[in-house]
Amino acid sequence: MSDTPTPLTFQVSARRLDAHASQARCKQAELAIDTDLAGNPAAFNPAELLLAALAGCMIKGIERVAPILKFELRGVEVRLHGVRQDVPPRMASIRYEIIVDTDEPDRRLALLHDNVRKYGTVFNTVAPGTDLSGELRRA
Repeated sequence: MSDTPTPLTFQVSARRLDAHASQARCKQAELAIDTDLAGNPAAFNPAELLLAALAGCMIKGIERVAPILKFELRGVEVRLHGVRQDVPPRMASIRYEIIVDTDEPDRRLALLHDNVRKYGTVFNTVAPGTDLSGELRRA
């Protein structure tokens, strides 16, 4: 019997609705995707989806470790700014700001930030190919 944990798997499907939008589906959720060459203000474009996935990863990581660390918080906000490079096309840099509404001391904020950087699946997928940096601060 192996002690190797079974890897988590994820399934998402997407389909073109028309020349202006597409739709992604996962579990019971649907998400509009901006696939219009002129842009669609009513949906996230692929680069914005990447930033949203990174923000979600950061918040979920905080939700995961807060009970373990007995970290008390009232809220979390993540702000991201991505810069796209044209040749070759890629996200050249991402700057983030994680704002935590808490009374915890600064050393505990630093510990929380370390956990976000160390254990985030999307964070650790994006970080090697992108200049990814930011701060976690108190609200």
